[in-house]
Amino acid sequence: MSAVPNESIGPCLADGAVVGPSAAEALLKGIIDEYRRPLHRFLTRLLLGQQDLAEDLVQETFLRAWRNAQTLAADPSKIAPWLYTVARHVAIDAMRARQARPPEVSLPDLNRVPTTDDEMDRVVSVQAVRSALGKISPEHRAVLIEMYYRGASVAEAAVRLGIPEGTVKSRAYYAVRALHAAIGSTESS
Repeated sequence: MSAVPNESIGPCLADGAVVGPSAAEALLKGIIDEYRRPLHRFLTRLLLGQQDLAEDLVQETFLRAWRNAQTLAADPSKIAPWLYTVARHVAIDAMRARQARPPEVSLPDLNRVPTTDDEMDRVVSVQAVRSALGKISPEHRAVLIEMYYRGASVAEAAVRLGIPEGTVKSRAYYAVRALHAAIGSTESS
């Protein structure tokens, strides 16, 4: 508000306080009342329907009108063309500013991002696998225990289980599929 000297706003007391509304204030109030909605429609069309940005730019236009109140008061017939020209320039500046900076990105919802250090998730996973292991065949379970829990290679698992390596590979493949299916049925119940 310091852009317009106090003398142009209204009469002042010795300490600088403004007394009552002046002609400039009344003019600005009239401008706002008369042009707020038409300027908003004009800017909304210019901005391809961006209502929030149009509202911000209407406010910017009226701020510039307030700063130039003396000029507008000198020739009231030029108020409308001046306002629409300023509004158009403000809209162009806003669009250029948006094009100049990188597009805004949305941040991921951190409540949904899994953490690797979550002990409770690990406990739940272990319990789900244990429960599902009981639902698959003993042959498949034995292969999974040898290969994934004891860390045995295909050859070592074949020797320990007393079956050919090809059978270990086949059982491991079908055991993992059966385990996935069993875990899925465990989670839904």
